[in-house]
Amino acid sequence: MKILLTGSTGYIGRRLLPVLVQNGHHVVCMVRDQRRFDHGDFSADFMKNVTLVEADLTEPKSLGNLPSDIDAAYYLVHSLTNTSSSFHSMELETARNFIDYLDKTKARQLIYLGGIANDAALSAHLESRRAVGDVLQSSSVPVTILRAAIIIGSGSASFEIVRDLVEKLPVMVAPKWIGTKCQPIGIRNVIEYLNGVLGNKQCLRRVFDIGGPDILTYKAMMLEFAKMRGLKRYILTVPVLTPRLSSLWLYFVTSTSFALARNLVDSMRNEVICEDSSIKEFIPLELYTYKETLEMAFSRISQKNIVSSWKDAILNDDFDKNFLDFVEVPEHGCMKDRKAIPFDRPKEEVIRNIWTIGGERGWYYGNYLWKTRGFLDQLVGGVGLRRGRRSPTDLKAGDALDFWRVLLADEKTGRLLLYAEMKLPGEAWLEFKIKEAENHHVLVQTATFRPRGIWGRMYWYLLVPAHLAIFSRMARNIVKS
Repeated sequence: MKILLTGSTGYIGRRLLPVLVQNGHHVVCMVRDQRRFDHGDFSADFMKNVTLVEADLTEPKSLGNLPSDIDAAYYLVHSLTNTSSSFHSMELETARNFIDYLDKTKARQLIYLGGIANDAALSAHLESRRAVGDVLQSSSVPVTILRAAIIIGSGSASFEIVRDLVEKLPVMVAPKWIGTKCQPIGIRNVIEYLNGVLGNKQCLRRVFDIGGPDILTYKAMMLEFAKMRGLKRYILTVPVLTPRLSSLWLYFVTSTSFALARNLVDSMRNEVICEDSSIKEFIPLELYTYKETLEMAFSRISQKNIVSSWKDAILNDDFDKNFLDFVEVPEHGCMKDRKAIPFDRPKEEVIRNIWTIGGERGWYYGNYLWKTRGFLDQLVGGVGLRRGRRSPTDLKAGDALDFWRVLLADEKTGRLLLYAEMKLPGEAWLEFKIKEAENHHVLVQTATFRPRGIWGRMYWYLLVPAHLAIFSRMARNIVKS
């Protein structure tokens, strides 16, 4: 079959794509920017069964680039991290644009992954998910809707937030929504369902709830997580935390953005439990328990094999969606701090040091200063250092790296280019390069800042002393470590 896959660079899409190709399908991946698709993850033979097409669901004309001879399509698009008050109308608009295109194709099935929405009074996010499903069902193409509860897996938002809360806080004073019931499902089962309904005539024009075998409160989920990790944790519930205070609590304690925290808290008042489990009749699966999904997630983490992460999403509203447009570092109107450190050890060792920067390892010098800068960024609504990194050893374009975004990661040549996503009066890049010299190599580390007005220039000059202390020693330690 020829399948159109939207959201192919997202958390679900990255995991579904290999399954579809392995099953003999040709997959057309709709991407806003082909540079965001990481070819390094796949072999040349694999890519023979993949076609990349640039299109943007917010721009109907661009959908003319998509093929009309597709057999099926997956709609894996959502705006959970969007901070715009109009995200509901934006989601409906993109869904309408998509079915306008789809109705002109030869497609025989559309598959949509949404959220369980059985309560009468839904959160804005769950209401938007339900409304998108309604729009997609107006298509002439038969639709299959899978409505998932909380998805648990390495790199998933739910898993990482529970992990942050449990591992950071021995005692938690939690809001009352911690007693809300949910039915978590493992990412492996989600992918199996998405693959299983494809081409299944019994699943056409049907809406299915999908969840795991356990029905748990959020409190029970955290305590089970703590038990598995050998941690003793105490959770106290208080009724006085407003939704905004609850959002701020999640924002400062976990690696989530405030926008995501706000949407999650708003949705956590709704129970997400399967009411219609008839999908089991058509797709019988071994459903993994919550404990088993945690074990599988940590197995992936221990093997340094996290395929995708929710943190790959852009979290800074001021950051252009096409972040790879920033790969060319500007030369004019910029302030720069350049350090060149010669070394005679194998360059592969220094490249490995560059490739493990940030996250738990830190920044080679002045980690307390980096943490202070991250905390200050959080206070003004920035991402801070909480995101860490997807893998302790691997980097690819698009990865979140603390409060940076990876623009380019060429391990062969030793070039790593980062773009700042913290709140700044300007734009900032941090670049590492390995250059060849006679009888030795040179690490070139360059911090570039393009100020926005007089406040941007004042910001740079105020930080000159800190740059002198941090950047030179950081570069030297990368070479020596």
